[in-house]
Amino acid sequence: MLIKIHEVIDDRLCYEKVRELRWSEGVKCPHCGSLSYRRQGRHPDSEHRYCYQCKACQRPYDDLTNTIFQQHNQPLKTWIICLHLLRLHVTNAQIAEELGLNENDSRVMCQQLQTGAYEQTAPTKEVKYRDLYALTRHQGYGGDRKEA
Repeated sequence: MLIKIHEVIDDRLCYEKVRELRWSEGVKCPHCGSLSYRRQGRHPDSEHRYCYQCKACQRPYDDLTNTIFQQHNQPLKTWIICLHLLRLHVTNAQIAEELGLNENDSRVMCQQLQTGAYEQTAPTKEVKYRDLYALTRHQGYGGDRKEA
């Protein structure tokens, strides 16, 4: 039986790791830099994606605001898996097959991850794709397996 990687990666863990990397010094408004916020529940696209409202500028934001992952149709775990497969030097065609994408979508995602193309606004802490590589080191899968 063949198991596809997207069947074993957990959305919750992907969002937790993004929050850990992005908000390592505390949740910060990507619009004004304020550390004062209110949790506003969860994003309609994912139960694991948190929404916030800045108490200073009153603007809403979420875990993916101003990142490469914002406003894309693919789930976060698809991006994380794509990143991992890139690190293994898997071809765009193989990535597309593994993730159930067309080759053009796979190519675009890979280009964006390779160039670090993400929106950045000044006081936002960047979440770079090399930092997100840690997300792909799930137990029993990944490039950092221990030899017995």
